[in-house]
Amino acid sequence: DPGTLAFSFFTGKRALGRQRSCWLTRTTRETNAIVKAHMHLSPIKSGSVSAKGPRYCPSIDRKVLNFPDRDSHPVFVEPEGWASREFYLQGLTTSMPVEVQEKILRSVPGLEEAEIVRPGYAVAYDYLKPGQLKSTLECGAVPGLFTAGQINGTSGYEEAAAQGIMAGINAAALALHKEPLVLGREEAYIGVLIDDLVTKEIDEPYRMFTSRAEHRLLLRSDNADIRLSALGHSRGLISESELAQVERKREQISSCLERLARTTIRPRGAAGTHPNNQTVSAKDLLRRPEVTIEDLKQEAKLSNIPREARRQAEIAVKYEGYIERELVRVRSRRKLEDTVLPPVDYLAINSLSNEARSKLARIQPRTLGQAGRIAGVSPADISVLMIHIAQTNER
Repeated sequence: DPGTLAFSFFTGKRALGRQRSCWLTRTTRETNAIVKAHMHLSPIKSGSVSAKGPRYCPSIDRKVLNFPDRDSHPVFVEPEGWASREFYLQGLTTSMPVEVQEKILRSVPGLEEAEIVRPGYAVAYDYLKPGQLKSTLECGAVPGLFTAGQINGTSGYEEAAAQGIMAGINAAALALHKEPLVLGREEAYIGVLIDDLVTKEIDEPYRMFTSRAEHRLLLRSDNADIRLSALGHSRGLISESELAQVERKREQISSCLERLARTTIRPRGAAGTHPNNQTVSAKDLLRRPEVTIEDLKQEAKLSNIPREARRQAEIAVKYEGYIERELVRVRSRRKLEDTVLPPVDYLAINSLSNEARSKLARIQPRTLGQAGRIAGVSPADISVLMIHIAQTNER
């Protein structure tokens, strides 16, 4: 990466460490021929592994099977570390017998003399299905047991880490007799991830993609500190000094937006001249796609505001209309999300469709909004539930 990146806003700037190159090669027609000749030994053919693997990193035998028209597939040769002579071959995973793996390796340009340190192997795991897992990541069948990662049906380090912190927070909350923490879909990608796990049918290892989040315009990595630090502080995860740092940043963004709004500028023409004497606010000028906040830094007197705060102000101005429209959607859906479902005998509500009754009874959604996201539960079923809740409250 060209710049400094960190998982935390509180890490601070630090110099980049040494970098190492990855390499790219490709399998060949010879590779395809070897895989096809030994396909009967592949777990996906023999049936010893029946579960679906991760969609986005299939084995070489699955790729040859699924894409018979392709003569080759890319292989990324990734060094394991500065002090290691080992390389990970991304794109060449397989669990065929080791002698077949050696033949596959020799058929790839650049790997003819490579030695296998550890043969590839297959992994199949069971997972808790929707209905067996609460939104707190507590196991429904075993009170007090919180789970995270592959056992919940996910694939990926980030997904496991996201669940791990939420499972830890809620386990501690249970032990301390405090309210559990459940993030909404409009609050964090973690909220989208966990909501999907407890409401949607999973038939393959789950990965979190931005496309899964309907409010992704609001859920940006650059504003995660502003969105979630106060919540983290309330749970003892963010210190007073860290929260104060976030509040200062929030104030700086606000100050930047105020200065842009009250500063008027005469836009320059193509030749650097002023085509007319009309002036516009710096904020309106910033809405133009070709203008950046750095262009206005001097005239709007923004030099004393940190660069990251200026960047957040620029995003707020350029996407103001889209963000406001998204917030309207969030507010309109919040009523459903805030309606917590009381204990309901779904099987006894005859007005619900048969599929809705069985799905709702099995999954036991926490809120009305969550119920509406279950496959097989229609808007008509949600209307029936709303009437049922209103009648229950009247009693």
